[in-house]
Amino acid sequence: MISAIALPGVPDVRAGDDLAALLAEAAGRAGGFRPGDVLCVAHKVISKAEGRVMQLADVTPGDRARALAAQWDKDARKLQVVLDEAAEVLRADEGRLICRTRHGFVCANAGVDASNAGGEDLVVLLPLDPDASARALRAALGVAVVVTDSFGRPWRVGQAEIAIGCAGLTPIDDWRGRTDAHGRELHATLVAVADQAASAADLARGKDSAEPAVIVRGLERFVVDEDGPGAAALVRPREQDLFG
Repeated sequence: MISAIALPGVPDVRAGDDLAALLAEAAGRAGGFRPGDVLCVAHKVISKAEGRVMQLADVTPGDRARALAAQWDKDARKLQVVLDEAAEVLRADEGRLICRTRHGFVCANAGVDASNAGGEDLVVLLPLDPDASARALRAALGVAVVVTDSFGRPWRVGQAEIAIGCAGLTPIDDWRGRTDAHGRELHATLVAVADQAASAADLARGKDSAEPAVIVRGLERFVVDEDGPGAAALVRPREQDLFG
């Protein structure tokens, strides 16, 4: 059985805060961690603790950002932050920039987001290295960690939470070469374990609940002793990307 428990009482996180200590305290209020737990943490609290928050008043937009802002009636300063965070802009339409980030993620606005930023004219950026962030939290807390973010999905309406960082959890369960219930060999089945853990965690909280961390239980078979390859293993190699 899989269960998800949102951790109560995590305070607003600021740059330099000991996030691991805050999460450990919140977990204690929920009964503490158990062997095999997976802690799913919304990336925004990690980004805040790591100082990955931008004050738009400090941003000077360039020509491209101003042109896009005029075209779509958007904030040129935010568009400039998106352009700065993007390794490549793949599509631009109606104020949405579909970007490839330095991590290899393909997502809207290079992951730059103003929701739950903690103040007016603030935007939160993705962690520089979400897998490293997950490894650091795992080392401090002693449980598997998944760093999560909300992504849109091609061909589907709505957003789903996915893993952008991971440590101590097998990110992909590879069924290629194994057989289905009828003995048929599987050739393409790769179960995105870390992404599904992230999505399960998101169902245990609301977008306005101020509960950035969720313990997911029942995934012991995927928890490993080492950090593992991280969520980088979930990024499709560029040469296999038919659409980006």
